Amino acid sequence: MTRTVMCRKYKEQLEGLERPPYPGPKGQDIFEHVSAKAWADWQKHQTLLINEKRLNMMNAEDRKFIQGEMDKYFSGEEYAQAEGYVPPAE
Repeated sequence: MTRTVMCRKYKEQLEGLERPPYPGPKGQDIFEHVSAKAWADWQKHQTLLINEKRLNMMNAEDRKFIQGEMDKYFSGEEYAQAEGYVPPAE
């Protein structure tokens, strides 16, 4: 039986993550309140932001930016978008 959580992002009961994605309290909070679907969607958006904004994850400021955008993403606030990004035609 899969573990479910009340997803902070999608406001419904969805399948949860298998384990916390980060160590410490931040990872535990995500584990308890973010669904596997929301986490996967965030990872896609995070990759888009890193690539389109040319962020360097070795840079502390860029990591801080991504962390802030992740918090906004899961809490329902407006979050950064990749300006001018056009998804490939399917």
